[in-house]
Amino acid sequence: MTETTDNIRLDKWLWAARFFKTRALAKAAIEGGKVHYNRAKAKPSRIVELGAQLRIQLGWDEKTIIVEQVHDKRRGAPEAQLMYTETEDSVKKRATNAEARKAMNQGATHTDHRPNKKQRRDIIRFKNINHQDQG
Repeated sequence: MTETTDNIRLDKWLWAARFFKTRALAKAAIEGGKVHYNRAKAKPSRIVELGAQLRIQLGWDEKTIIVEQVHDKRRGAPEAQLMYTETEDSVKKRATNAEARKAMNQGATHTDHRPNKKQRRDIIRFKNINHQDQG
């Protein structure tokens, strides 16, 4: 396993570390402000260095990681996970956020079927009445 540490772009590293399925998605996330490099907004062409701290927003979760290895080739998931370590605070924060999301969904009622035509009309009528009251 040869390690290439010379001039690996941030978007390529994120792709190789399996945070995103394609480099285009990695680039879009970086440009959209979802990736921060050493607490600063990054560009896709940023060169990744060992020991750098990355904050990555993935859906509802936000991971804070430290770069341990720099590769330009996409490898299997077990090898990709060796390229970084997630900070303790990040793991705890993601766990508490996941618990909060689960608790929020506890009160939600889920039906076994879709509403029929009459029920859909009632829902639409109810929504229209509420919109008229607010406007």
